Order: sequence, then structure tokens, then C-alpha cells
Amino acid sequence: MHLAGSCHCKAVTFTVQSTHPYPYNFCYCEICRKTAGAGGFAINLNADFASLKVTGGDNIRSYRAKITDAASGKISDSPAERNFCGTCGSALWLWDSRWPDQMHPHAAAIDTPLPVPPVRTHLMLGSKAGWVEPDIRAGDKEFDAYPNEGIADWHKQLGLER
Repeated sequence: MHLAGSCHCKAVTFTVQSTHPYPYNFCYCEICRKTAGAGGFAINLNADFASLKVTGGDNIRSYRAKITDAASGKISDSPAERNFCGTCGSALWLWDSRWPDQMHPHAAAIDTPLPVPPVRTHLMLGSKAGWVEPDIRAGDKEFDAYPNEGIADWHKQLGLER
């Protein structure tokens, strides 16, 4: 599916191809909540990084979140780059060198009408903010941490690949 997206001020626009366009997961982790907002969670899609075309690339900034190792307490930079508009601050997409062929646009940045998922995955519920009341519906999956099931697996299981 062809996706077109932009930041709020339109300083950055982009297009990308996705075979996994359903906004399936709601992430409640502190990083997504604080960098992307969107009601206490972020919803990422999966797309082909090679197909990314950007206008206004000079306005893009990148942030690598600080990750604390639970066992050692050591703090390091995440390998994932969270890209956002340097003018208005809108979260645009995530790219991670561990999976260089993929990129993960934020559903909130997509201007193309997206398909409505039949069920959703709520992940990182163990680190949600106390004020967040998840809207968990019949058939939705719930995880306190990050599940083994990825976005491609979820789309395939439900026959939703495009």
C-alpha cells in the first residue's frame, strides 16, 4: 500500500510503500509516550525503507532514546533513530540499523486513510503511565513487555498483508 505522510507544519512530507499498513499496536512505554505522545502511546506501521521519498529532509532531526539495562543499570543509546520534524516537533518514523530494510512510520503522521485493524495489540502495558486507561476490546492482545510477535507476523496471521 502506498502511504503519504507529513508533519503538522508540512515542512516534511514523505511517501513509502507498506505491505503491513494496519496500525496494529499500541505501545505504552515511556519512550513512545514521551517522544510521540498520541494519548500515551504510539502506533507504528511497517514499511520498505528503500521506497522512502522525502521532501523537506533538511528539517528532519533524529533522537536516540536512552535505554537503561535492567540488570546492570547501565545507560546506553538505543540503536533506533526516532525521526521528527525539527520545525514543529511531529514524530515521523523510526528506523533501526538492526533491520535496515524496514522503517516504521508513526500512524499519526500518515495522511493516507489507513485500514482499521480488526483487533489490536497493547504492548508495554507494564510501563504505562498511571493516568492511561487502555481501551482493550474483545480479541485484543495484551503484553506487559514487548511480545515475540512482530507486525509482519500479526498481519500474516490475520491475512491482512497488502
